[in-house]
Amino acid sequence: MDKKEWYADGLRFSCTQCGDCCTGPPGYVWVDETEAKNIADYLNISIAKFHNLYTHKASGRTTLNERPADTGYDCIFLGRSVDGKATCSIYPARPVQCRTWPFWSDNIQTKQAWQQTRNVCPGSGKGPLVPVERIRILRDSTPEL
Repeated sequence: MDKKEWYADGLRFSCTQCGDCCTGPPGYVWVDETEAKNIADYLNISIAKFHNLYTHKASGRTTLNERPADTGYDCIFLGRSVDGKATCSIYPARPVQCRTWPFWSDNIQTKQAWQQTRNVCPGSGKGPLVPVERIRILRDSTPEL
């Protein structure tokens, strides 16, 4: 049985499509080979072409490329709709790291960490209540960042 987390009653989250989790200072979106293959299939390109166009190695791991932007660096797959909302051109095939935001271990370790996440992510702390069971699944499936 899990020890009682401080968020045992759940946490609120609803993505606002601000894109702040996809842009900013340089960072890494780690992808393993299964994720790379899924994205390549989604894009209807070979895995070799996917790696050539969209990834590079960092610290011995594969990460998605970024491109310079007004706010720092954008994920290579980040776009903007006419109304300014963030869009992801690979959303159905996006990596686990993206699927599990904002419920990364570091973000929910303490109430203070969650507050810091809320300060940078306008959807954190708002919207429907995400049950603790779902948060645990997301937290535990996030790759080591």
